[in-house]
Amino acid sequence: MQTILIIGFVWPEPNSSAAGGRMIQLIESFQSEGAKITFASTASDSDFMLDVRELGIEKVSIELNNASFDEFVKQLNPSIVLFDRFMVEEQFGWRVAKECPTALRILDTEDLHCLRSARQLAWKENRKFTDSDLNCEIAKREIASIYRCDLSLIISQFEMRLLTDYFGIPSNLLLLIPFLLNPIDEVTKANWKSFEERQHFIFIGNFLHEPNWNAVRYLKEEIWPLIRKELPKVELHIYGAYPSQKVLELNNVSQGFLCKGRAKNAKEVVSNAKISLVPLRFGAGIKGKLVESMQCGTPSVTTDIGSESMHGNLNWSGIIANIPQEIADSAIELYLNKVSWLKSQENGIEIIKQIYPKERLRKELLDRVRLLLNTLENHRSQNFTGSMLMHHTLASTKYMSKWIEEKNKV
Repeated sequence: MQTILIIGFVWPEPNSSAAGGRMIQLIESFQSEGAKITFASTASDSDFMLDVRELGIEKVSIELNNASFDEFVKQLNPSIVLFDRFMVEEQFGWRVAKECPTALRILDTEDLHCLRSARQLAWKENRKFTDSDLNCEIAKREIASIYRCDLSLIISQFEMRLLTDYFGIPSNLLLLIPFLLNPIDEVTKANWKSFEERQHFIFIGNFLHEPNWNAVRYLKEEIWPLIRKELPKVELHIYGAYPSQKVLELNNVSQGFLCKGRAKNAKEVVSNAKISLVPLRFGAGIKGKLVESMQCGTPSVTTDIGSESMHGNLNWSGIIANIPQEIADSAIELYLNKVSWLKSQENGIEIIKQIYPKERLRKELLDRVRLLLNTLENHRSQNFTGSMLMHHTLASTKYMSKWIEEKNKV
């Protein structure tokens, strides 16, 4: 693992999204092996991005549909290239395969975009999601990207089963790597605020992510009025990165529905709250906001979608409910019942310990990468579908990209 190139969809913002935090976890895992990492992206700088140079990483801006990338990657000659989401692999995977054919190509899916998109469409059409909804354009693109890569990192057990059982992807192309977290120690637990010291509900999430905006509207229109009726002095604090004007316009002090925008310190505001309210109606992957709640000792009320693949066979760190009245009743019960609240807090500690153990998951990741580096030729020989898709990508996407490149010169 001498040299690793990470091609990011955006520059990491660990304080804005779970995806940014996960990217830092992967970077730290590779750095633990002494790898030299270069992080490249087509994205513009943002006010909230992490300067990866502070981590000892080289930062490089690259362009879409530009042959300058070919020369850059050829000179860098990485042993591993990690693509941040399938859209990035579509743009640069064929260029990497052409210029650095012996580089191990890894896709970090973040979550399955096709699953999230299909569930969202089913919700908008007011019907239940079915597996047949996955026969869509995004799925064809995403699954093709998984096949073209030597390894894809999958964040949830549900998505692993979907990929192997429904799409029929060989398991040797996949690796389950959820969040990599340290266990909650006694010192951290001792510093948590008590049940009596906490107040109010909280929702926190990046508003560039459609499931979050949908959940806030759901809270405003159907759930919060039911809670507020029984707890008239309690407030719901809405935090999140990149709130649009339509989010801020939901603010209503008289209803105790307070839209506060980006939190300066997310862990602090979550630690002050008594309950996290996360009524997601669609989505995919595992939810950073719910992991963060566990890390802060804040029980949560969420849906089956919210808790999906997050707790294995362990009891949830709060209550799972799926219709407005049940969500409201669960939120009120947990808010008032100290015994249930403390038990939920302990459940969260156990989930972090058993489902997201950093050292074990890091070892699994690095062991698989070492194995593939040593057996890459044989590994690829067993993936005819991937080589076929790469062949056609080189014959189609390549020339489309080159056409755009020439057009941009005019």
